[in-house]
Amino acid sequence: MRLLRRLACAALFAACLLPGPRAKAADDTIKIAFIGPFSGAFAPQGDAFLKQLQFSLDAVNARGGALGKKFEIVTFDDKLQPAEAMIALKSATDANIPFVMQCIGSNVAAAMIDGVAKFNARNPDRRVLYMNCAALANELTNEQCDFWHFRFVGNVSMRVETMVRSLPPGLKSVYLINQDYLYGQSVEADLRRFLAKLRPEIQIVGSDLVPLGKVKDFSSYVAKVKGSGAEALLTSNWGVDFNQLVKSGFETGLNVGYYTFSAHLNGGPTAMGEPGVGKVHAVVDFHENIPAELGNAASDKFMASFRDKHIDFDFVWGNYPTMFEMMRQAVIKAGTTDALKVALALEEMQVPDLSGQQNRMRKEDHQMLTPFFQAVFSKGVKYDSEKTGLGWKTENTVTAANLDQPTTCKMKRPPGA
Repeated sequence: MRLLRRLACAALFAACLLPGPRAKAADDTIKIAFIGPFSGAFAPQGDAFLKQLQFSLDAVNARGGALGKKFEIVTFDDKLQPAEAMIALKSATDANIPFVMQCIGSNVAAAMIDGVAKFNARNPDRRVLYMNCAALANELTNEQCDFWHFRFVGNVSMRVETMVRSLPPGLKSVYLINQDYLYGQSVEADLRRFLAKLRPEIQIVGSDLVPLGKVKDFSSYVAKVKGSGAEALLTSNWGVDFNQLVKSGFETGLNVGYYTFSAHLNGGPTAMGEPGVGKVHAVVDFHENIPAELGNAASDKFMASFRDKHIDFDFVWGNYPTMFEMMRQAVIKAGTTDALKVALALEEMQVPDLSGQQNRMRKEDHQMLTPFFQAVFSKGVKYDSEKTGLGWKTENTVTAANLDQPTTCKMKRPPGA
């Protein structure tokens, strides 16, 4: 009996080594590892990001992909933890996936930059390129910048400058609430800097940094905002931390304007509902009503197609189609998926986004320069959010050229670059 079991195990092991049909199919694609939270408190964000990424990639694949191949997303769960992300990175590199993509959590992104750089230094014959699609902390393309890291999304400073430039005239006092990790800390620092520079008449009457994903009841924070006499609340809270904050504010009658960076993300519109109309403003990369507002028929068709498949959350990451189109063009130009050649092809590349404006990948720091919009939660929109009957209208636009901010990046370039 033991001999039969050993023979069976040996046969199974041998079968796993054989290149079956599924392995062959995978070889016919250009794989991109997507490392994100697919379990834990922020799993809904991971799922929503994945659906938007896949929809955007399907559009690129419909244009023929690159080098006669389609692109394929392979997912890895990081639970929004840097240590888990390093385990996922090892799994991706062990599978010889040439591109790794991470979108959620600047603390995770900082670890990814370091992990990819170290892997590439040890393995010059199979280096990987890191695609950052939504980790926003300024440090990632400043003091922590790295040749192998490309950020295909605007950073904190671009968003904060857009918000401060869009604050209403006559506003005198604000309260700041942000999450206590790299991203939230960057936002608070930049809010203080840009308010002092652009709107010195506005007084910051209070501020708090809250533990990421751990506060269940925001009523004590809301009470502090009320007690401060602030006319507006400025917050970069996202996910459950935004949803709970805004619900607590509405339930306790906090009568302020809410100026946010993530109210449009999944769960936000549902948490706001009718009380958010005219009160909640969001700095966004994109919202679904922009194409209709601009009369952009091609992009509006893209939105209608997305809505045919997904009605429970919005398409909010307008940089995703831009990112994948840049990658497609870079791979075609490089004629290979070699990380170094693709990286060189990406530098200074320009591609129009869904609003029709040009986005540029800056060579100095690998930061994509992109426009931003401030929108207000409204009635009477073409595409509503999360079946609420309410959605977003643009209040202000700041172009990519106006957000071409200086960088402190001192990038070390590899030989041949």
